Amino acid sequence: MGGGGQQTDRIADTNGRFGTYTWEEVQKHTKSGDQWIVVERKVYNVSQWVKRHPGGLRIIGHYAGEDATDAFNAFHPNLQLVRKYMKPLLIGELEASEPSQDRQKNGALVEDFRALRERLEAEGCFKTQPLFFILHLGHILLLEAIALMMVWYFGTGWINTAIVAVILATAQSQAGWLQHDFGHLSVFKNSRWDHLLHKFVIGYLKGASACWWNHRHFQHHAKPNILKKDPDVNLLNAFVVGKVQPVEYGIKKIKNLPYNHQHKYFFFSKSLYDLVWCISYYVRYFLCYTQFYGVLWAVLLFNIVRFMESHWFVWVTQMSHIPMDIDYEKHQDWLSMQLVATCNIEQSYFNDWFSGHLNFQIEHHLFPMMPRHNYWRAAPRVRALCDKYGVKYQEKSLHFFIMDGCTLFHFFWTDALLHCH
Repeated sequence: MGGGGQQTDRIADTNGRFGTYTWEEVQKHTKSGDQWIVVERKVYNVSQWVKRHPGGLRIIGHYAGEDATDAFNAFHPNLQLVRKYMKPLLIGELEASEPSQDRQKNGALVEDFRALRERLEAEGCFKTQPLFFILHLGHILLLEAIALMMVWYFGTGWINTAIVAVILATAQSQAGWLQHDFGHLSVFKNSRWDHLLHKFVIGYLKGASACWWNHRHFQHHAKPNILKKDPDVNLLNAFVVGKVQPVEYGIKKIKNLPYNHQHKYFFFSKSLYDLVWCISYYVRYFLCYTQFYGVLWAVLLFNIVRFMESHWFVWVTQMSHIPMDIDYEKHQDWLSMQLVATCNIEQSYFNDWFSGHLNFQIEHHLFPMMPRHNYWRAAPRVRALCDKYGVKYQEKSLHFFIMDGCTLFHFFWTDALLHCH
């Protein structure tokens, strides 16, 4: 029953029935231009569709030759609509003798996880409390207004400017968590509103690109901490992370950039796709602050705010992942893959606010469209499921979390230096 990447029109065999395939054959179609995926035992040829996929071509490519059912459920709010678009791509289904899971995955664990998702949906854990997000947006706008009023009323002295910088960094960090909510389509029933508010928050309030964020962040969720698939650990040879990559780079003497000096620089990039939204942020900022500080000092204030915000962001997001396993693709089931790459921080009102509820990073990764104010409801169920199957569920205190991060970064720098020779 073969086929190839170009046989998208071969939906049925000569008897008018769908084709049936083994996992061995599905797994042959994993290369660019020839990619098949399996969703709910149905086999789809997505070789050409990947170029038009709203979520980008790479995220589908990461699941070529695999069962993508759990990723499919995790990222699409309207499954019925998506299935309608997938019908032309359907080429058959798995043979009756084939298991639903590929590569010796634990079928019982997978089914129990899907049953857990259904229970959480039935209990309303995927329903939004609009007031929560209204108040969150309100407190961000209030912080922005307070910062500007302080400059207007108290002037541009060093102490006042330092306070203003902290307030602006706080507003930026909290806006980062809010754009994350909209980006994951976890606020509105109609995803168009999520997309619109996402562009407003990340563009107008933060000066970044929604398209760039979507392109990278959904890959991270689809394959967290997997080298060559997760952009967060695929750092363009500027950084080496984990235990595998530093050794590999050292042995192969890869020196695209002097990563033995990676502690001295920081690399970032931006998309120009949402240029208008991004420009609106910079126009607003400089119109507000150059009248008090002038161009040079307004630029300096901007960079101080970004410096503080970036540290806040990295400690919250990356320290839930970087201390965990970072390796090449192991083709694990959705639950096991997310748990080996993710850990939580203990809950408190401060931790919830400080991290944008990403102290529940495990629950967020398992259910990315769940509104964050419901993570605490899902956490005990997830922990129980992990205990049942011996999957390690890690939760750390904020203090240990920070100390662990400091130790880890020290290890990275030392390890990079040792392997550069």
